[in-house]
Amino acid sequence: MAANNTPNGCGPNVDSLYYNLCDLNAVWGIVLEAFAAAGIVFSIVLFIALLATIPFTKDKNRKISVGLHAWFLVFTMGLFCLTFAFIVGKDFSTCASRRFLFGVLFGGCFACLLMQSVRLNILARRNTGPRAWALCLGAVALWLVEVVINTEWLIITVVRHPQGPLNDTLETSRATAIPCNIANEDFVMALIYVMTLILAVVVASLAIMAGKHNQWKKDGAFIILTSLISVGIWVAWIVMYIYGNERRGGPTWDDPTLAIALVANGWAFVILYSIPDICSLASHDDSQQTFGDDLYPNRGVGYETILKEQGSQNMFMENKAFSMDEPNQGSKPVSPYSGYTGQVRGSVYQPTELAIISKGGGIGIDPEQHSWQADRSPEL
Repeated sequence: MAANNTPNGCGPNVDSLYYNLCDLNAVWGIVLEAFAAAGIVFSIVLFIALLATIPFTKDKNRKISVGLHAWFLVFTMGLFCLTFAFIVGKDFSTCASRRFLFGVLFGGCFACLLMQSVRLNILARRNTGPRAWALCLGAVALWLVEVVINTEWLIITVVRHPQGPLNDTLETSRATAIPCNIANEDFVMALIYVMTLILAVVVASLAIMAGKHNQWKKDGAFIILTSLISVGIWVAWIVMYIYGNERRGGPTWDDPTLAIALVANGWAFVILYSIPDICSLASHDDSQQTFGDDLYPNRGVGYETILKEQGSQNMFMENKAFSMDEPNQGSKPVSPYSGYTGQVRGSVYQPTELAIISKGGGIGIDPEQHSWQADRSPEL
């Protein structure tokens, strides 16, 4: 009988809780399972790529966002993992994780996006970013608010319906389904804080475009696009979850609706924000850095380049000035041979006897320079 009730595609040893993962008649479970698994793998690859770009990122204003982006990828990967909780059947653990982690993971993603928007707003106006630890603390503070809200909400709703003695299978089934016994409207109302974060991201990202430094507006455009797509996804699944399922498919469509919302928003985060941001970190070189950090070093390099280009000209001018300072040693014959006098430069002037006679006797030559005296009279 158990083998006959096993859906097509599932083995006889598979628990009924996991039929949606292998049931060929429930195609939505297999499709979402494939997209969620691919999203997990892709998020891990992007996380490794993000860490690999740290040594090659020279711009400090971009490097301070690596920590926020790493946490963003962790929360995005959590969204893909949570999808399996909505694909499998309902029990106490799966329903509790659905109600608690849905808002917590989305709250972490949008808290990181909000702090990224704050960082880009500061950069677009001052061209200098805040400290990395300040951004991380801000994101953690925003995320902890949603954690506290969901924790209190989960505790209150579970205490409101305490579990009775588990004596028979019917009582056991009723007790394990307690976390799932909640109206769709209550589930949506518990996510008001996450919706507030989404609207804050939209407003903060639009404010980036009012800055005066245009190099940061491109990063702000990706956040704008991501937040707007997220708003569209949330409006679609809320309308379907509250109104559409009651009129069309009933409660059986609730789990596929929430699973589709998780996978769609997760891939929107990966494609529209994570990939462009990591590519900008990897392709950013030193020539695109801001002028505030390297203003004087760039001038020094330019001055040295000018000196190298004009080196030969400067040497010529220095040699010319040195030659002008030399004393004039008499008129030199002008010839086509550029001042060639016909004498060897290394030769020493040796006066002849005829020159001494013409100038008169008594003129002596220094004995230290010459080996003879010119004071003798000529004998003819």
